[in-house]
Amino acid sequence: MKKIVVLLLISVLSFAQNANRKFVNCTFKKNLLEINTSDGKYHIKPYSNQIIETSFIPTGEVFNPNSHAVVLTPEKVSLKIKQTKNAIVCSTSGIIVSIQKSPFQISYFYKNNLLISEKNGFVKKTNTDTKDTSAIETLEFNLDNTEALFGAGARALGMNRRGNRLQLYNQADYGYETYSKKMNFSIPLVLSSKIYAIHFDNAPIGYLDLDSKKDNTLIYETISGRKTYQVIAGESWGNLISNYTSLSGRQPLVPRWALGNLSSRFGYHNQDEVTKTIDKFIKDEIPVDAIILDLYWFGKTVQGTMGNLDWDKDNFSNPKKMIADLNTKGVKTVLITEPFILTTSNKWKEAVDKKVLATDKVGNPFTYDFYFGNTGIVDLFKPEGKTWFWNIYKDLINQGIGGWWGDLGEPEVFPSAALTAKGTADEVHNIYGHSWAKMISDGYKTDFPKTRPFILMRAGYSGSQHYGMIPWSGDVSRTWGGLQSQPEIALQMGMQGMSYMHSDLGGFAGDYFDNELYIRWLQYGVFQPIYRPHAQEDVASEPVYKDIVTKAKAKKQIELRYQMLPYNYTLAFENNNKGLPLMRPLFFEEPKNQKLVTTCDSYLWGNDFLVTPITKASVTSTSVYFPENNNWFDFYSDTKHEGGTTASIQVSADNIPVFVRGGAFIPMIKTIQNTSKYSLNAFDLHYYFDEKTVTSNGKLYNDDGTTANAFEKGEFEILNFASSIKEKTVTLTLNAETGKSYLSADKSVSLILHNMNDKIKSVTINGAESNYVIQDSKIVVPIQIVRNKTTIVSLQIQ
Repeated sequence: MKKIVVLLLISVLSFAQNANRKFVNCTFKKNLLEINTSDGKYHIKPYSNQIIETSFIPTGEVFNPNSHAVVLTPEKVSLKIKQTKNAIVCSTSGIIVSIQKSPFQISYFYKNNLLISEKNGFVKKTNTDTKDTSAIETLEFNLDNTEALFGAGARALGMNRRGNRLQLYNQADYGYETYSKKMNFSIPLVLSSKIYAIHFDNAPIGYLDLDSKKDNTLIYETISGRKTYQVIAGESWGNLISNYTSLSGRQPLVPRWALGNLSSRFGYHNQDEVTKTIDKFIKDEIPVDAIILDLYWFGKTVQGTMGNLDWDKDNFSNPKKMIADLNTKGVKTVLITEPFILTTSNKWKEAVDKKVLATDKVGNPFTYDFYFGNTGIVDLFKPEGKTWFWNIYKDLINQGIGGWWGDLGEPEVFPSAALTAKGTADEVHNIYGHSWAKMISDGYKTDFPKTRPFILMRAGYSGSQHYGMIPWSGDVSRTWGGLQSQPEIALQMGMQGMSYMHSDLGGFAGDYFDNELYIRWLQYGVFQPIYRPHAQEDVASEPVYKDIVTKAKAKKQIELRYQMLPYNYTLAFENNNKGLPLMRPLFFEEPKNQKLVTTCDSYLWGNDFLVTPITKASVTSTSVYFPENNNWFDFYSDTKHEGGTTASIQVSADNIPVFVRGGAFIPMIKTIQNTSKYSLNAFDLHYYFDEKTVTSNGKLYNDDGTTANAFEKGEFEILNFASSIKEKTVTLTLNAETGKSYLSADKSVSLILHNMNDKIKSVTINGAESNYVIQDSKIVVPIQIVRNKTTIVSLQIQ
């Protein structure tokens, strides 16, 4: 250990250190290392062998143990302490924390490789405008000059965000395109290309400075609160994200219908419009699973009605019947809600009387003007406010509402002078949407424990995924520039735990009319988490209101989305189970390939699809890099592309370039009208033969699609697939594992073999010779997957 201490100290000597902070002494008790210094004390504790937390408590302050983000109970980790004259080293089997006594410095290592070190650590700085020394508190760290930085929430800046000073203040950016420095999600999390992350566990507003002065310094700035951060390490990008989401919480498995096509616009004015729209989808045989009602459900006008939070009976005369009729058609009803209660709304007097609103300094409801009218805002941090708000949701759920759209939750306007039960507006601003989602999630657990909630929201915080929040990228411009920023935003947010980040397909803001743009956006939408065309009223977002040619093109994309439900639902399960993003940057595949660090033109959809969106007009060819570990096959033509190469790909108007990893198993179904018709009693299983991939694995997750915690309750089945190639034999193994409470049905499977039509000599299933047919240059083998039995398909090849 002494040798390790010396090596660690040598490795950090070149970094800037805090000469003013003096080491006094240290104690170690109950797996907590406490270090006393001249200006405060440090608490260092492990959450796991790959996660460690450090808190600094300045002299005169009391430690606040409450986190709004962390949900992980610290594991039983052995934290070993070694002290010498010059240093203290505390270590798990993974992370090592080295504390140099003089000059004082804390450094973090993973398996003896330096991750990051404190520069000045905690510093209280003078606000140059107000000269208030308590206004700015910072935590400063050393970076090396090679690492790229990601994170800080939803932004459109380019993948490597190093060089920016980014405000931590959730705020909408209406009509943005290729650049947006401040958006609806500002998350105090930084991830490094060295495969570690640092999470600043503090809610109040502030800044993240990602080396904007080019002096290799990372700075977290805030107005107040905890000086607590967690350093998270990982063996790989997937492992790192899994560790972070174990700390901040995993996304509950979404209801299966959430992965279908959702009809949405601003907005449906009355009951007749809702019914006619869904009937058009059904008549045109375009799949649809839900319709989302914007603010006209509670008011005839945009302004003056927010906060009514009840049906406008003039335009929605019989909402219960409307909802019931839609449910009969397999279509859910989703309602928009906002936390603003206008002084002109029907709920204003009730909200005031029940004291559920944020207040001014003398205790009166805090009111102010914004676009929608003169308003107050629900104090979600006050038990009375939370209960009052939830009871409104509860009543509407009892009417049959299937999901929720929480809008303006940044909050859109929240003056600093407003006070809540948990602090000033600036202290709770960034956790408002987060707490709103938690309120709904907790309400379902209490009052509707068997139901998976659908919670679509525009603003959140670290760990909002734990409460089922489904984020979207805000009011993006309906332009090619608007489309170009979407993959970056979704990839970045997936790395930060928010894996369902998606966009208004077709774009939201403006009246730009371009059917090519619309179709390209929908083609991209097939391979992003939520499929929801949405727009202002100037141009229809729904395919059923497009011209006949555009409608036909859109229909094909929506049908493909439904055909991919088995694969996509399995991705959702993996996200719930391991925290893995649905959309993944290419550097996940090749972390040492520096050329991929800034790449978001292509991405991985799950493990097995390589997707290149077309984000510019009139594109006829595009360059695609194929990750090196496998060969890749064109999803539409089966054309083979060598891994580790770059090729110019001809682009069709009918689809964007999509490729499948060699060795992959891709389960698919035939198109259905909506997920109420979903079944795996018969499905297609595509296997992509690749001589370079001698072994591979795949799986298919299934449950009833609606029951909360079905996996945890044992109400599930998982079909496992494996391949091995040995000499002239390809062996495919298929079996099913079921939870203790799930009765699995036998399944008729069409095994579709790609890249094998000129290679097959014979096929046997469990030792018996089997017939097969050739369709569209593919081998199709009918097989049965029988409960509790393994099916072995042996392919003799030439």
